[in-house]
Amino acid sequence: MKNRVAFVTGAGQGIGAAIAIRLAKDGFAVAIADFNVETAQHVADEIVRSGGKAIALRVDVTQREQVFHAVDEARLVLGDFNVIVNNAGIAPTTPIADITEEIIDKVYDVNVKGVIWGMQAAISAFVAEKHGGKIINACSQAGHVGNPDLAVYSSSKFAVRGLTQTAAKDLANLGITVNSFCPGIVKTPMWESIDRQISQAAGEPAGFGTQEFAKRITLGRLSEPEDVAACVAFLAGPDSNYMTGQSLLIDGGMVFN
Repeated sequence: MKNRVAFVTGAGQGIGAAIAIRLAKDGFAVAIADFNVETAQHVADEIVRSGGKAIALRVDVTQREQVFHAVDEARLVLGDFNVIVNNAGIAPTTPIADITEEIIDKVYDVNVKGVIWGMQAAISAFVAEKHGGKIINACSQAGHVGNPDLAVYSSSKFAVRGLTQTAAKDLANLGITVNSFCPGIVKTPMWESIDRQISQAAGEPAGFGTQEFAKRITLGRLSEPEDVAACVAFLAGPDSNYMTGQSLLIDGGMVFN
């Protein structure tokens, strides 16, 4: 996979950083795109120190023009464009009765619009480069089964699954495949925030939320970011060329289909 280029959003920490590092190990030149360019630069520096090629880009995925500009910059600097991983996401916990318009807009702007803008920018890049490519979207096990206190987040991930299926049908004639990955409970700053919110709402100490959700994991352990990155590496590589429209569960057995 030498000389192939991947663009990963939300890659400054957590799952996104693990994905970027794994793709670099697999031979991709990687654009590390994140709202926090300092953390993105740390990831890019780590990749470069390990002998890979990477650049850090600041991008707010809720802003369509910023996403297009960042993709164009990645093409210009890295020389091509082959894979986009629309990984950026947020997950505030909110009981149904407490959902506000502000919360809906905040979550959907990142989790849904951010995916749409990323897909559109990738399509434009693939067409400009005169070849197909791979679009990989971040879904969740919560995009298969609704989770308590995560109605807005879960619904946004159901939307991503629908977008993935529809885009796969719309873009097949361009040689573009579209798939998504669906993590469960992953040891990341995002999950730490969810755990705090769930635990506080239940009047329990930190860690309570994790313990409750972990009871549903068949394999009996929380996921590491590298577990998810391995799934994305498969979707980004040639072994998944005959796969499109799929949402792969990488959740340790929380959801069965």
